[in-house]
Amino acid sequence: MSQQPQSFEHHAKMVPGYHQLATALLVLPTLYFAWTAITDFSLGALATVVFAFGVIVAGLYARLFPLGVQDRVIRLEEQLRLARLLPEQLRGRVDEITTDQLIGLRFASDDELPKLVGRVLAGELKDRKSIKAAIQNWRPDHQRI
Repeated sequence: MSQQPQSFEHHAKMVPGYHQLATALLVLPTLYFAWTAITDFSLGALATVVFAFGVIVAGLYARLFPLGVQDRVIRLEEQLRLARLLPEQLRGRVDEITTDQLIGLRFASDDELPKLVGRVLAGELKDRKSIKAAIQNWRPDHQRI
């Protein structure tokens, strides 16, 4: 199965089973349990609502924790890539680039990376969205979570 080409407009990863189905399977019953607890209050109904909210919170953290690990891996990968591709005068300033900026820079081709890093360090590109919008030659990331 071929993967769709990535670009600024088409790079967000959507997993229908998680983003749509699992969300609906968690949110809809929780709303029903809350409605039941309000209209026909009992301690059991309240406990069910609290449990359902707990499951939603656990589900959110189950998604956020791997994303945090992914951000750390991206930071390391991009620091190694920058050490290989940047001219000497920019290499010493790699630590000034935030993780958010490195996440945006990962989509830049090797050829345009030094120019974009210069713009980041000059304060022209401040966040991952502005960096990704400035990329002309997109380098896809098909391995993200």
